[in-house]
Order: sequence, then C-alpha cells, then structure tokens
Amino acid sequence: MNAVRTRVLDTILKRRSIRRYRADAVPRDVIETLLTAAIWAPSAHNRQPGRFAVIDNQPRKEILASAMGARLRRDLETDHAPTELIERDVSRSYGRITSAPILVALCLSMVDMDVYPDQKRSHNEYLMAVQSVAMSGQNLLLAAQDVGLGACWMCAPLFCPDVVRDALELPDDWQPQALITLGYPAETRDKTRKPLESSVLWR
Repeated sequence: MNAVRTRVLDTILKRRSIRRYRADAVPRDVIETLLTAAIWAPSAHNRQPGRFAVIDNQPRKEILASAMGARLRRDLETDHAPTELIERDVSRSYGRITSAPILVALCLSMVDMDVYPDQKRSHNEYLMAVQSVAMSGQNLLLAAQDVGLGACWMCAPLFCPDVVRDALELPDDWQPQALITLGYPAETRDKTRKPLESSVLWR
C-alpha cells in the first residue's frame, strides 16, 4: 500500500479481532479512556445516542452468558440444527463472554433523536442512530488497539436484545446493539482485505 502512513493509520491496520485474553485486570482509567474515545465519535445531529454498560463483575458475566446461551439454544433448536452444533455454539458463546476481563454492551437510545409522524423518516432516524453508535464502537476498538488491549465486536445482542437488557438490568430505552470483549491479548491474529479496487468506484 502506497498511502502515507500515520499513527492513526498504523492503529487501524494493526487492529485485529482478539478472542482470547490474559487474566490481567484492565485498570478503570484505561477503560474510561476507551469510553472517552467512544463518546467523541461523530453522531447524527450531535445527539450522541450511544450508551455503554461496562461489565467487569464475573457473576454478572455468567448471568449474561447463560441467558444469551439459553436463547441461542432455543433458536437453534427451532431451526432443527444438529445437537453437536448447538452444544458447540452455545459453549463457544459462553466461553467468549465469561473469559473476557471486560465486557462493554454497546447500546443506543432514541430519547434525544428527532421524532417524525411517518414511518419512513422514523426509520431513517433510527438508522442514523445505529450508524452513530457503530462509529462510537469503532472508536472504542481503535482506542483499545492504541493502548495495547485486544478487543472483539460480538453482534449476538442484536438477536436477543431483550435478554441482554434483562440480564444487565438496563434502562428501558437502552437498545443493545453489540457486545465488545476487552482484555490484554493472549493470542495474535492475522487477516487480509480485498484489493482496494474491488470495493471502490472512482467517478
């Protein structure tokens, strides 16, 4: 790649989805640094719809993992998935959630977003909030990489937002969007990307 290399670009290019972590605790001031990066992401109308629940309590992690696992099991059984696949997926999900030193539940709230009388504009306003929250999550991931932490974005809460809200006792207006696992990495990973020209049009 011939692009000018900057510190920010280096951070972006080095970031990986890390799923295994050392047991070392992550200091609270480090977590607050990541959350500060998250809230400074661009947001629609500058309404800042992102909400962040930080879970560092092991019993709470286990409650969340068990509840999400139960929903996953039910969904896969409804799909008539093989028993071996169900057990593997549920076990993997439980392990990823409970073994991470820190979890951040990334949520959105529509309380400060614009309200419209029609479905089309209401839907677009919601999408704007989703995009805003996603950008805050990206900021958090990049900040984690920058301070030497590993992190991984889990989309599973989209499939069971009610379960996540109940397990974490979140406010009613907090809509779970993702779960980010955080910790000092216990693995290294590589990844590739498609060539730039396969995703870009110049007009």
